[in-house]
Amino acid sequence: MEDLTMQSDVVNQLLARYGVRFGIYKNNEFKEELFPFDSIPRVIGKEEFTYLEQGLKQRVTALNMFLADIYGEKQIVKDGVVPEEFIFASKGFLPECQNIKPPKNIYSHISGIDLVQAKDGTWYVLEDNLRIPSGASYPMIARDICRKSSPDTFRHNQLEDNRNYSVMLREMMDYVNTGGINVILTPGRYNAAFFEHSYLAEKTGATLVTGQDLVVENEYLYYKDYTGKKVKVGAVYRRVSDEYLDPMTFVPESVIGVPHLMEVYRKGNVAIVNAPGNGIADDKGLYYFVPRIVKYYLKEEAILHNAPTYLPFYKEDMDYVLENFDTLVLKDVAEAGGYGVVFGNSLSSEKKKEFIELLKREPRRFIAQEVIDFIDIDIMDEEGVVPRKADLRAFVLTGKDVKVWKSGLTRFSRNPDSFIVNSSQGGGFKDTWVLSQ
Repeated sequence: MEDLTMQSDVVNQLLARYGVRFGIYKNNEFKEELFPFDSIPRVIGKEEFTYLEQGLKQRVTALNMFLADIYGEKQIVKDGVVPEEFIFASKGFLPECQNIKPPKNIYSHISGIDLVQAKDGTWYVLEDNLRIPSGASYPMIARDICRKSSPDTFRHNQLEDNRNYSVMLREMMDYVNTGGINVILTPGRYNAAFFEHSYLAEKTGATLVTGQDLVVENEYLYYKDYTGKKVKVGAVYRRVSDEYLDPMTFVPESVIGVPHLMEVYRKGNVAIVNAPGNGIADDKGLYYFVPRIVKYYLKEEAILHNAPTYLPFYKEDMDYVLENFDTLVLKDVAEAGGYGVVFGNSLSSEKKKEFIELLKREPRRFIAQEVIDFIDIDIMDEEGVVPRKADLRAFVLTGKDVKVWKSGLTRFSRNPDSFIVNSSQGGGFKDTWVLSQ
């Protein structure tokens, strides 16, 4: 492994050459930045990953059942397991998707589950991402470059090969495909994750398209190439947010969606990966109920733990949050990417008072969590090897079977005083090694 760490600069130079970047919008300006790679891998033992795999499959299976229920009979609400306020008041719930049954009844085909490991070894789920989880391409290409830069490292270490993600993705798309080609729908060059869109299209053999390349005719979806030739589309791996997906159904001003796409989808004539409306299942307020959701649908206790979470929506939880404000982290349920996260002890007296007033006015808008002192992992910086906070995004693909990719995206904070690891907040990433024996 020493040889690999010595190649860190080379690997980052190659990643830059291949255009491995992410985009962020700041002050109404689009900026592209390199996603810094650290060559010291995160290593997860075989038995430990088997435990994670079981818990992840269970969680995603239950969440898919929840989505089918919520856009169908809503039995879980009728039975009082989840309050209706946490369904219909959520920005992620889309009435337009009511009674739509997606091909093979799969809603979350690609789930990105964010986990952290506490210092006592316990794994906690921090977030479920069931809309458009990104990031799989980064460890894929990093591993490929590392193999070329330091082949001996991979000859002498027994680890799972992560190059099968594209095969898993293609098999899943083929399974839900209603007849036609697979396409990856990108908003375009200036999207934050455009590198990933193009990379996954190349690796899976899917056609990379924008909304202008797709047309609906006679309740079917077609891809129109530069010659005008039209080919039927059977599965759309969309990287466009719900609200911009179809201007005839959602935001009418959208120029990156496909007019009448939802009509084709409602008829069952195309699969959309992931299903529109999934945001209800990864709403941070809904997160509180996931252990109950697992037990309700599967009659099992949840294998993976949630971080200890409180809902100010409930009076007893509000009282606890107010009494322990300085020891908690508060999250706006509508935000993502590390935004909307407030550590209670970081606020001045005035800001704390303002925040508490907001919390009392809009209790449904926030959750509060205990701050988990998760493990530090080694990274390399100018000072040498130093410890930093890191999480793990695990990828779970649901097609004919539910499969967990034996790899993942490990993100770390480059700030020694920060728990926030998101790329949009200046974090870096590293490869995740899952040992095969």
